Amino acid sequence: MLPPGPNSYFFDNVGPVSEIPYSVGEGPATRVSLSLPEGTAEAIRRRVGKREFSAFITEAVERELRGQILDEYLADYERRKGPISEQEQERARRVFDEVFAEEGQWPAAS
Repeated sequence: MLPPGPNSYFFDNVGPVSEIPYSVGEGPATRVSLSLPEGTAEAIRRRVGKREFSAFITEAVERELRGQILDEYLADYERRKGPISEQEQERARRVFDEVFAEEGQWPAAS
C-alpha cells in the first residue's frame, strides 16, 4: 500500500476485521484510503478541523448510503404496489417533518 499523499487520508483501525456482516453505521472502525480533490479536503478541514475529519467523512458516507437504500426501497415498493400518490407523499413529508422537528434532531445549516 502506498503512503498517503497530500489528497489521501487513512482512517484508524479500532478493531479487528470481522466476518460478521454489519449494517451501515455499525461495527468496529476499519482503515481505508480515501482520495479527495484538495479543495474538498480543505473545505472539510475548515468546517470541522483535522481532528473531526474522519467523523465528518463517515457521517457523509452513511447519509449517502442510507439515502441510496431508501431510494432502492421506494423504487422496489413502486414496482410492486404502483406509484405513491400525492396524498401519500404529503403524509410522508409531514411525518418526516415531525420527526426531524424534535429538539436536537435536525441540525441548523451554517
